[in-house]
Parts: sequence; C-alpha cells; structure tokens
Amino acid sequence: MRRALPLCLCLLATPLFATPCPPAGYDAAALRGLKAQRFALPDPAARPALAQALLACLSDPDPELRDGIAFEALSQWLRAGDFDPATLRALRDALYAALDGADADGFARPFAALTLAEIARTDRIAPWMRADERAAMAERAAAYLASVRDYRGYDPRAGWRHGVAHGADWLLQLSLNPALAPAQRQRFIEAIAVQAVPAGGHAYVFGEPERLARPLLAAAARADWPAERWQAWFAALAARVGALDRSDYAGWLGRRHDLRAFLLQVQWSAGRSEEAQVRAVGVAAGAALQRLD
Repeated sequence: MRRALPLCLCLLATPLFATPCPPAGYDAAALRGLKAQRFALPDPAARPALAQALLACLSDPDPELRDGIAFEALSQWLRAGDFDPATLRALRDALYAALDGADADGFARPFAALTLAEIARTDRIAPWMRADERAAMAERAAAYLASVRDYRGYDPRAGWRHGVAHGADWLLQLSLNPALAPAQRQRFIEAIAVQAVPAGGHAYVFGEPERLARPLLAAAARADWPAERWQAWFAALAARVGALDRSDYAGWLGRRHDLRAFLLQVQWSAGRSEEAQVRAVGVAAGAALQRLD
C-alpha cells in the first residue's frame, strides 16, 4: 500500500461527503491494502481525520468501498474505542447531515444509520453523550426508522441498502442503553410498529422482521408494560393489515406476510429470554399469531 498523504484534522469540521471517495492520498487499491492490514495506520493520530474522510464512501455505489471498506473500518475503530468524544461528536453530526440530505441512489441514509448504530454503541459501552444529546439521537433514530420508504435490500451488483434493518440496528443499540428514559423507548416501539407492517404491502425477504424484533424486545425489557398493553399493541398491528381487498390483493398479502413473519420472530426470540417482561411480549405475539391464522 502506498503511504497515505497526511489528512488535516480540520476535516473533522467539514460536512459529510465534502471529501471525495476514495479520500485524498488513497485509491481503491490503497484502501484494499489498508483493509488487508486490518485498518492499522502507521500514525494512529491520523485515524480521526481518515475516519471523517471515509464517511464519503458510505454513499459510494461500489459496495466494496461502501460496505467492505468504509463501514468495516469505521466499525472496527469505533468498537476498539479509538476515538475521543470530540471525534465521536464530529462523526455523529456529519452522519446526521447525511440523514437530512439528498440520497438519490439510496445508500447514504441506510449506511449513515448503520454507522450511527456503532456510534450509539460507544456511548452505551462508555457514556460520553450528555442527556440532551442522547435524547436527540433517540428521537432521530425513531424518526429515521419510521420514515424509511425505500425497501430495497440486497442487489447482486449494488450490494446492500437495507434501510429498515439498519434503522432497527440503531434502535437496538439505543434500547440497550440503560440511560434512556421510558418515553424514548416508547418512541422506538411506535417506530417499529410502522415498519413491522409497511402500509404499502412490501413483502420483506431480507431478514427485516428479525432485525425489527431485536430492538422491540430490548425496549420491552425496560418498558414495564402490562400484558394488556402488549395485546393492544399487537392488535393494532393486525389492524394495519386491513380487510382483504381484491383491488389491493398483493398489498394485503404483503402486509399479512410481514406481520406473520414479525410475530413468529418475536414469539421465538422472546421465548428464549430469561426476563419475564420479554417473555410476556412473546406470549402476546403468540396470541396475535393464532388470531391471524
């Protein structure tokens, strides 16, 4: 791998995607070499600026650059605890900008959400966000998941988009954080309901029900809802399927398929839990499943 040119730390203040992909000092071959070296840099102090520069690759149409290199590098560095709070805030805010920006190809927002899940995890492992920052992230995560309307998953040429699953991963990391308030978990449960049964009838085939069940059960473990409330929640999901309408037969079948897959996943996963609050959700899901069948 050729030596990367120094990247100025002032890049930490630049907006997402203001830098090119591959970043200055690298080409695709150099980034592959970096991956082969497990993303180790000769000068660790250059890592924050390179991380910021690699954010541009999260919207790249090349899945190797986007998923196999940029996201993998960011995930590895974040999980290793390589960044201080100032760097984490800069990365987080740039990713927020990606969520708010245009995304013609459909890659930027899902991969921003997935990377924000990794940033949320750092705060769960070693808290660094203020309470107001954490609350703002919780609201952004719930709003993002509920807003997804691009249901593309895996494409053999383009790779993954997977907006619902990536949003669910973000909610999972936040749901596992004991610092969140009950009202924030309530927002997560509401957002999950939107995507558990998409109104348009898109039929999930890329594991989305499983990914949605994870944050639901993580939130349920601390939501302290009585059984009756869960029963009502699942009944409201069933109502989203609607009555059979031959003019929208495919949509009705898709919604029913998604609900059934979600209920099965919640029931199975909750049944393996040792927590009474979570098992109660599984019981309610099983009852809803019987009514659906």
